[in-house]
Amino acid sequence: MTYTLAIGDRAYSSWSLRGWLLFDAFGLPVSLRKARLYTDELPALLRDFAPARTVPALMLPEGVAIGESLAIAEELATRHPEAGLWPADPGARAVARMLACEMHAGFTALRSHCPMNLRTSYTDCAPPPEVLADLDRLATLWSWARQATGATGPWLCGAYSVADAFFAPVATRIATYNLPVGAEAAAYVAAHLAHPSLRRWRAMGLVDGADQEFYRRDYPTRAWPGPAPLAARPVEGSESENAACPYSGKPVSHVLELDGRRFGFCNAFCRDKTVADPEAWPKFMAIYQS
Repeated sequence: MTYTLAIGDRAYSSWSLRGWLLFDAFGLPVSLRKARLYTDELPALLRDFAPARTVPALMLPEGVAIGESLAIAEELATRHPEAGLWPADPGARAVARMLACEMHAGFTALRSHCPMNLRTSYTDCAPPPEVLADLDRLATLWSWARQATGATGPWLCGAYSVADAFFAPVATRIATYNLPVGAEAAAYVAAHLAHPSLRRWRAMGLVDGADQEFYRRDYPTRAWPGPAPLAARPVEGSESENAACPYSGKPVSHVLELDGRRFGFCNAFCRDKTVADPEAWPKFMAIYQS
């Protein structure tokens, strides 16, 4: 089966993140087509995914396009029951579906005051009462989900599910804007920031095009609160320990340095996404640790 997913800027498009997590976090292959938000690129791309009007939009193998991340989640779960997008237990599945639906339709104050931005983190954003109310609702839902499903691990309904994928951009907003949450919610946010798929998406988002002015805020900044990346840096030349790119298998043309060692990639994006967070990329780490 071949799926094609239309997405926007990785650093800013929260719904694109949700759509991509439905594939990457559950081991489903997908090809991507990307357009920059707030440009003519996006409507031009979406013409190929009609009648979808926003990203993410998914082209199914039979050539039918669908929009809306919740519809995409349900369709993938139907086609790939083995992937575990929803919990297998009926009660936990019902809880997860309610969570995903409320996230899909609600939290407008939080979304408006704190748009997703994976490229920075602020010390404070002066959240108004409406945002604080949304945070209280999130804490209530997350705590209720654990109690209702008996979840004891990091995720809301047992294993990572669609519900967690849908809350991933909320977790990044809490991290970006240093929003006030209790210990239980903070632990859930930390689990998202450490999730391998989210780390890969953010690494790509850090180097995926120029900053979008719409998302700039004049708040004081701080270090990103997620796992600290290894100290890699891009370097000139093509001399490296590996002769082929770990991702594509193509010849090396761009190089990074880490711990005094040089590793090569087939293009600048492959190199730069790895520089952004080397540990997010298992194929690179296999070379690095060999």
